[in-house]
Amino acid sequence: MTVNLEEIRRARDEADCLCDAHQVEVALDGLATGITERLRDSNPLIYVVMNGGLILAGRLLPRLDFPLEVAYLHATRYGHALQGTMLDWRVRPSQDLRDRVVLVLDDILDEGHTLHAIIKYLEEEGAREVHSAVLVHKNHDRKAYPGMRAEFTGLEVADRFLFGCGMDYKGYWRNAPGIYALKGH
Repeated sequence: MTVNLEEIRRARDEADCLCDAHQVEVALDGLATGITERLRDSNPLIYVVMNGGLILAGRLLPRLDFPLEVAYLHATRYGHALQGTMLDWRVRPSQDLRDRVVLVLDDILDEGHTLHAIIKYLEEEGAREVHSAVLVHKNHDRKAYPGMRAEFTGLEVADRFLFGCGMDYKGYWRNAPGIYALKGH
């Protein structure tokens, strides 16, 4: 597949910046404060959801000044089903989860089906507590279940096609320092 880099650059140039780099930094500080208050004495295992959670983890983890373990997982939902918890595991959790406190880090809570299924899986594998943290909560009423929220949320954004800070546009711009919405979407 040939990538049109001109189109990729134009998408960023024309995008609406919903949250600039400073707003993201403030959100990361807020996430770190909340996570530290809740988990600092719990010896947490932090699972980073690939690929979107990678940028969040790299920017958030140095702000967490307490002992923790870090691992990653990669899962997507089978097909485009709107319900259910069937996951296509690209990389399964490999640590012993029995009686552990786990924090799942991801870039965005959009509809939340995959995050919900990951949390359920970790609980079924014996985790004592499973918490979730996302940089972005997308505001709409299409969540996996009514009122779904991550325990820790950095930013609330409009229901648009987003990229930056881990979220991508056609595989690109995960590295953009702010949160951008694709023009017209």
